[in-house]
Amino acid sequence: MDPRIEKLFKLPNKQKIALFVVLLVVEAAALIWFLYLPKHQELNKLTEEHAKLQKDIAEKTSIAGNLPKLQKEYDELNASLEKALTELPNSREIPSLLTGITNVGKGAGLDFLVFKPKPEVKKDFYADVPVDISVSGSYLSVANFFAAVANLPRIVNITNVDFAEVRNVNNRITTKVNCLATTFRFLGKEEIQDDKKKPKK
Repeated sequence: MDPRIEKLFKLPNKQKIALFVVLLVVEAAALIWFLYLPKHQELNKLTEEHAKLQKDIAEKTSIAGNLPKLQKEYDELNASLEKALTELPNSREIPSLLTGITNVGKGAGLDFLVFKPKPEVKKDFYADVPVDISVSGSYLSVANFFAAVANLPRIVNITNVDFAEVRNVNNRITTKVNCLATTFRFLGKEEIQDDKKKPKK
């Protein structure tokens, strides 16, 4: 037998136990270091990936559950856009719209003294189309005109209203009204691109 092994067998019991404990500790440390820790780290990584996947699944499930609601909102937005498109005319419809405003005024019993379109004011995707208007008639006719303009299918804003020359003609109060009627129109793609190319002041 190897003398070193014989020497170990001859050690007192306390030293044998201590040596055995040291060997167990070293073996346990080696097992922990080389086997347990790598597996533990891999488990943590897999746990994190699993949690992330679970979160992704929950988010996608939530989106899928909301799909009918989102589709409904999309359809409502499309309907609103269609309505907006009908309320903002294109350039070809502006003359007929202006003619419609004069017809509404005449139908309300007003006499048009001035109807003067002014230069357009271009904005981001639309243009203001202002018109100076001067009419004469009774207060009731003026009120009916403003109400009829408000009920037009197209957007027309009446601003800068000024009452002047109030008169009593045959027990009928008449007045002259100066105002600015502004409607709007969508700009075509070419107009928007041309406007972007112009140098800013």
